[in-house]
Amino acid sequence: MPEPTSAPTAPCAPEDVRRIACIGAGVIGGGWAAHFLARGYDVTAWDPADDAGEKLRRLVAAAWPALEQIGLADGASPDRLTLAPTLAEAVADADFVQESAPENLELKRSLLAELAAATRPGVVIASSTSGYPMTEMQTAAEDAGRLVVGHPFNPPYLIPLVEVVGGERTDRAAVAWASRFYDLAGKSVITMDRELPGFIANRLQEALWREALHMVANGEASVEDIDASITEGPGLRWAFMGPCLTFALAGGEGGMAHMLDHFGPSLKSPWTRLAAPELDRELRDAMVDGCAEAAGGRTYADLVAERDQGVIDVLRATGRLGSTRR
Repeated sequence: MPEPTSAPTAPCAPEDVRRIACIGAGVIGGGWAAHFLARGYDVTAWDPADDAGEKLRRLVAAAWPALEQIGLADGASPDRLTLAPTLAEAVADADFVQESAPENLELKRSLLAELAAATRPGVVIASSTSGYPMTEMQTAAEDAGRLVVGHPFNPPYLIPLVEVVGGERTDRAAVAWASRFYDLAGKSVITMDRELPGFIANRLQEALWREALHMVANGEASVEDIDASITEGPGLRWAFMGPCLTFALAGGEGGMAHMLDHFGPSLKSPWTRLAAPELDRELRDAMVDGCAEAAGGRTYADLVAERDQGVIDVLRATGRLGSTRR
């Protein structure tokens, strides 16, 4: 990603954002609109579909009870949603733009170029793309320095994650601005160091999904078995402790180092259709050091207690804890 350029400074700080333009009002764009409304922002939406406004209001109304349970910001209201008749009017006074058009590369290119031309200088424009690198999407835009990816997970008003990354022509200041804004807007932000097709979370769930399809296609497992293997197994841990720390605990007090040294050879076993990377010293050390950093000073006992309590909490919340028997 390039060093900061002479691109115009954003017209306001992330803390001062008041109006957000949501371009595209389908499932993702509408979910973003609901989230921003719940956080107390004014939202202007635009979508070329004739019935987009009606569908968007229904989506926001359907999401609002869940948002009330989570907790609304002061002044939050569905009444702060405005539907604009044109794209230019939607972004005219926007402090931030969230683009959520369909996943079509040429459409994304032309739309982002149009947004960059219509939006006030310096306003950061984020794309909700689920797979395209920004470098491929910003090719037609003259003012590409403020174009970033802000990839959410569905529904954006409930799932905290947003992955932020720029393209080759993106100014680093725009990436930093977007990450700070999303954080203030109540999202859990991963600011990626480099572009990666599919980003991080999509690549992980895609690997799981492809293996599931292989098993069904080969008659090795049923759909029900596959889903249960996650919801009743590792999914309970992944809700609060990701795969790396989870595997580190499999190494006992020796952590990730012991786990890799002991179980590393199993990477050569034909358990998956995906090719495993070579477990060389560099990869081993990166995993060990990364887990130590992720642990943040917590001991093995601390992590075990956190994991166990987390599983209990998830089981209780989903009604699967079971009764105590004598």
